[in-house]
Amino acid sequence: MSRKDPSQVIRIVEQSLGYEFADRNLLFEALTHKSYYHENKEGVIHHNERLEFLGDSVIGLVVVEYLFAHEAGYAESVLAKIKSYIVSEPVLSEIAGSLSLGECILLGKGEKSTGGRTKKSILADAFEAVMGAVYLDAGFVQAREIIHRLFRTRIETAITSGQFFDYKTELQEKTQMTCGRLPEYRVISQSGEEHQRVFTVGVYLNGELLGISSGRRKKEAETLAAKAALEKLQVSDN
Repeated sequence: MSRKDPSQVIRIVEQSLGYEFADRNLLFEALTHKSYYHENKEGVIHHNERLEFLGDSVIGLVVVEYLFAHEAGYAESVLAKIKSYIVSEPVLSEIAGSLSLGECILLGKGEKSTGGRTKKSILADAFEAVMGAVYLDAGFVQAREIIHRLFRTRIETAITSGQFFDYKTELQEKTQMTCGRLPEYRVISQSGEEHQRVFTVGVYLNGELLGISSGRRKKEAETLAAKAALEKLQVSDN
């Protein structure tokens, strides 16, 4: 996307956000990657790293505020894990993708040629910068409304599914502490067409099956198998 086509950039991002900027220069700054800035210094005043820094704090505060108000049953340590997962690069880049930010980011020729529009780090940073721009343009209340709309379902899904919890690391630490061994994950079966494949994975310790589960990806199945193993070990400990 070129700066010569500003109306299209504005239309795509504002429609995706459901918000119209009063100062659209903020939006362009948020979409300007440093690689583009360095190649176009005569016509570009700023790149988006300062807005990214601001947006990171705004998103973090809104997410923490939401968790504090809606998840009173969780201890601080659990809330911290949920927050860390929600503001992680994979989640932020996924949201950026849903807003079509990839096609709107201004990139230098080198970054563009190496697939910069789909790099998770660039997408996540651009989303943070856009939210920093919203905050400067309209204030905290407007930024919070947009963040709630974009994050609410993801927060609820992460909590109900346990995605925020690193079950594999927890299981590894537990087995190393109790018996000095690492768990082993094995694919037990695969089913379904290639685009709808389901993996069933078992996690073993000293040849004993501790947990088994299925998922659309091996990593998902491994995570859920580790969760099942932890639950089994917790029962045996009691």
